[in-house]
Amino acid sequence: MAKTITVRVDNNTYSMIKSAAEGERRTISNFIEYATIHYVLGEYYVDDIEMEEIRKDKVLVKNLMSASEKIAKGRYKVVE
Repeated sequence: MAKTITVRVDNNTYSMIKSAAEGERRTISNFIEYATIHYVLGEYYVDDIEMEEIRKDKVLVKNLMSASEKIAKGRYKVVE
């Protein structure tokens, strides 16, 4: 089910979004949805090929496992 959200932006940001939406022949709300999905998928998810490259990096995997163990044991501090 679709949800409605309210977003407050300044005039310059609105103009930029409006211009981009018009350039793609989209409504503003459709452009914001499209741009958000594109950003989230690009920044926060990895595809199968990238995940395989991560798994092959033994040093990275070792460091991640070590960090995970330290977190589980409560051996970490939050830096603000």
